[in-house]
Amino acid sequence: MTDYTPGMLTLIFPVPPFASTMTVFPLLCILLLFLSVEAQTCSPSGKIKGKTPPPGQCNQENDSDCCKDGKWYTTYKCSPPVSSQTKATLTLNSFEPDGDGGAPSECDNQYHSDDDPVVALSTGWYNNGKRCLNYINIRGNGRSVRAKVVDECDSTMGCDSDHDYQPPCPNNIVDASKAVWKALGVPENDWGGMDIYWSDTD
Repeated sequence: MTDYTPGMLTLIFPVPPFASTMTVFPLLCILLLFLSVEAQTCSPSGKIKGKTPPPGQCNQENDSDCCKDGKWYTTYKCSPPVSSQTKATLTLNSFEPDGDGGAPSECDNQYHSDDDPVVALSTGWYNNGKRCLNYINIRGNGRSVRAKVVDECDSTMGCDSDHDYQPPCPNNIVDASKAVWKALGVPENDWGGMDIYWSDTD
């Protein structure tokens, strides 16, 4: 039988360097940061049931997606966290009279030409109008463009006359005029849905 002497266990079972307090603490901080980011993930807030649009409703000029009777659509009150490179889906919208949006833009109660680089943001990013009439930078297709926020792409409601019988907007949408798509150099037959990154301007 071997007698125990101080330090013997350390020699037999050396404590790995990463187990020291000096390294465990930073690892713990990183884990907490990761959990904090995960906690910010945007979860659905509910669902609404689609209704068939009345005749003449749901403008399909830009291939609008009209609500389907009985289909359930997910709603959101939030959007993914904003960073210096916020990933989003760029969609096509017309902010002109009789365009996709129907009513004037929420930010200024006006219509906007398809030749103006303007956008609507999903509800969470619209942030109760706090980005109204501010500019954002949009990067995609190897190019970038500066566009003005003029409207909300409503993620909380849809399938009614106020929303032209279109489904609720997903929570990660930058809904852009034709001018934005042109500035990004996207061929017209590819307009409608593209991965982009956006950020607030300085």
